[in-house]
Amino acid sequence: MELKNAVAVVTGGASGLGEASVRLLIENGARAAILDVAEERAARIVSELGSNVIFCKTDVTEEKSVQAAMDRTMEAFGAISIALSCAGVATPGKVIGREGPLSINIFNRVVQINLIGTMNVIRLAAQKMLANPPNKDGEKGVVINTASIAAFEGQVGQAAYSSSKAGVVGLTLPIAREFADYGIRVVTIAPGVFWTPMLEGLPEKAKESLANMMPFPKRLGKPAEYARLVKEIVENPMLNGETIRLDAALRMAAK
Repeated sequence: MELKNAVAVVTGGASGLGEASVRLLIENGARAAILDVAEERAARIVSELGSNVIFCKTDVTEEKSVQAAMDRTMEAFGAISIALSCAGVATPGKVIGREGPLSINIFNRVVQINLIGTMNVIRLAAQKMLANPPNKDGEKGVVINTASIAAFEGQVGQAAYSSSKAGVVGLTLPIAREFADYGIRVVTIAPGVFWTPMLEGLPEKAKESLANMMPFPKRLGKPAEYARLVKEIVENPMLNGETIRLDAALRMAAK
């Protein structure tokens, strides 16, 4: 799919991986809707990038909120051809901790945002994509999800996060097979450790320790590098039904 004149909805688009992706998409001629809860950050991006970007305050766990964002994007740009899910949380917690068992409310919140939120975006965006005219390959849209290498090598304390991201990996192939009949591709990115707002509060020694874990390059990933993979997925029609690790060969230890 060509990026020029494409229309993307991007959850978590006001910061980190999502923001970098919005910027690269706009730079390459696309238009985008930022679906996020961070109003101030989103307003700053919209002010900077201009009329090719809109902001829809969106709670991805609420169907009505996501549906309203899809409808507003259609009103503003006339179509949705790319759905990129970057919204997520990584609340840690041992299943059996010092204060007893992990709160099921914590587990549920992580799953609701990371997995249910992704599914809400997939199903509601894809419904809009069905109306798109197909390109020469018969393609009508692209769905890109964000998992994590924690889906494969979850660490102690990551039961909620790892299972939510493993769910995203697990839905990728079956939905890609289903959507093949509609000309809609589905691909998931599993990032390693990237500089995102989730890491900003860490002490410098902790950041250095994370960087030293990376085989090569020996540094954390940059959001712009994630965005470049998003661009490649959109433009390469043979990428479908797969989860792509973007991790500098990192394999997480148990702790």
